Amino acid sequence: MRIGIGVGGTIGQSAGLEGHIREIEAAERDGFASVWIPHIRGWDALTVIAIAGTRTSRIEMMTGVVPVYTRHPVLMAQQALTTQAATVNRLALGIGLAHPETVTTWWGLSYDHPARYMREYLAVLVPLLKGESVNFRGEVHRASASLELTGVPAPAVVLAALAPKMLALAGGVADGTLTWMVGPRALETHVMPHISKAAQRAGRPAPRVCVALPVCVTDDPASARRVIAERFKRYGQLVNYRRVLDIGGAAGPADVAIIGKEADVESQIRGLAAAGATEFFAAVTPAGPDPVASHARTRALMRALAARNGV
Repeated sequence: MRIGIGVGGTIGQSAGLEGHIREIEAAERDGFASVWIPHIRGWDALTVIAIAGTRTSRIEMMTGVVPVYTRHPVLMAQQALTTQAATVNRLALGIGLAHPETVTTWWGLSYDHPARYMREYLAVLVPLLKGESVNFRGEVHRASASLELTGVPAPAVVLAALAPKMLALAGGVADGTLTWMVGPRALETHVMPHISKAAQRAGRPAPRVCVALPVCVTDDPASARRVIAERFKRYGQLVNYRRVLDIGGAAGPADVAIIGKEADVESQIRGLAAAGATEFFAAVTPAGPDPVASHARTRALMRALAARNGV
């Protein structure tokens, strides 16, 4: 299982846009296979990656994730291919539906039939990424378009998928999924059966299953759980995450976070690999009286795991 690390956003270490770029540069120097750049209320993740592409040479960069409701699929394809070129083919395009709570309140849009919305979105996006023309007329999306971006290979497309229909799209149409707040039980009993069956049915390769979770290496797990429970409590309230937490038997985000001493944390990450994860992204979350030391200790373990090419 490949080991990557989160940048900015949930881990709160970046000082502005330049801080984001420096974190990506540091992740490459430290040997991580990939970085995960959240796209929530801060910087535009695709723009960050395009800039970082000129200052790095090896590391893969994944958006985690760009909401589809705010970008027409033709625009998404155009921006993604531009970013792919800027990174010399190191973009992984993570996209998602966001949440009914944000789609309806932040943007004033409808969240009706989200799986249909994504299915039609992919029907436009995926061919354009492959350099093909599109003439599509669905119930939601309509597009008759082509792009003049020759010589740029399509980036991998992964979906933020939790519900069965979305997981079916992730395995049968896209290249896999990027999950957040999914623990080993929900991964093994819910995510893997749906996404694997869809990929097999479509005759596609085994999908990428990228799992992102808060991580804290600590001698005081109880204290770290309290910090994580408070910092990420919103995710226990959003309906999509609440559903998958319930599937995994988790009361809240602290119950799926990776917490403990070095050996305990490594064991928990190995458990995710055994459950089906192909890649793990650590959202390093410091706790305790010295957050800087806590962050450094956790990152040191993740760096060591990355140096061993995963777990």
